[in-house]
Amino acid sequence: MSSNTDQSALAGAATGSMPGLRIVVDDLSGPEIAALLTEHLTDMAAHSPAESMHALDLDALRRPEITFWSGWDGDTLAGCAALKQLDAEHAEIKSMRTAATHQRRGIASIMVRHLLAEATTRGYRRVSLETGAPEFFVPAQKLYAAHGFEFCGPFGDYELDPFSVFMTRTL
Repeated sequence: MSSNTDQSALAGAATGSMPGLRIVVDDLSGPEIAALLTEHLTDMAAHSPAESMHALDLDALRRPEITFWSGWDGDTLAGCAALKQLDAEHAEIKSMRTAATHQRRGIASIMVRHLLAEATTRGYRRVSLETGAPEFFVPAQKLYAAHGFEFCGPFGDYELDPFSVFMTRTL
């Protein structure tokens, strides 16, 4: 496990789902997280043209404006997510992924709630995200909508793209 600082011990107990999920700031050095992010990038590439793929690799996720968390079910990696600071009041969700072994168990919802709580603590007024437009990404769009995100136009450095969907939520 490549985790550093325990940010939310027993996150599931606080949220009412997936008891025992431990969310920690991750230094991106462990083989489990490398494998999960490789799977994530492979899926993104399979469903988006290269010029429309905005998923970050390990090196890009290590930038100072990005905090990366991993969620652990005991010693098993259950999922991950990152928050990228765009400016003092606006952050972006990046690299949301649930491990295949933990899909449909509420991990993504726990991670989204964790990111929103962290964004609130940091004083952000808005959290946005980019996800894909093809059918493969509809479950992600529904997940974010269930957590109060609404469709919006491009933000930050993004441009209109038929393969991208943009969503935002005011905190």
